[in-house]
Amino acid sequence: MRIGLYFGSFNPVHNGHLIIAQHMMNSGHFDKIRFVVSPQNPFKNANELLDENLRYKMVSLAIKNNPAFEVSDAELDLPKPSYTIQTLDYLIKTEKQNAFSIILGSDNLEKLDQWKDIDQILRICDFHVYNRRGSQSISPKINANFTFHQAPFLDISATYIRELLHENKSVQYLVPDAILKYLI
Repeated sequence: MRIGLYFGSFNPVHNGHLIIAQHMMNSGHFDKIRFVVSPQNPFKNANELLDENLRYKMVSLAIKNNPAFEVSDAELDLPKPSYTIQTLDYLIKTEKQNAFSIILGSDNLEKLDQWKDIDQILRICDFHVYNRRGSQSISPKINANFTFHQAPFLDISATYIRELLHENKSVQYLVPDAILKYLI
């Protein structure tokens, strides 16, 4: 099975994440899209993250009605911070029958050369990149197997959603209804 790994903090998961995942599924490159909840991205501040189990639960709720989507708790049991290479090693050992690709936004191309063991990651899998506003012209600093997708531009961010929640403002239409109920 061809699985697109969509790594993220999902702090919280929102409609933008789901639209990108569906766009990737529609591309025909994947049999499944797997949301990999990252407990602690080495490039992000841990103090701003909701509890990892809450984020996992929210992703589960958000995707429960889409049979093409699944959620992984693999990184929840791995050492922190979360490194993609550790997750890939784990998945390849436990799911030898599957082929994995990494789905990421174009804004991540700038730091890709800073990823732990990036050379090993490049030997293991390919990358499917969707455009993010403001980073469409970023070129990868490394040579890898990239497939670029013209996904919809969405100016929805988890940061914006957290700000609205902090101000007691509505996040309706920004997050799936199940997440809205869960947050309330």
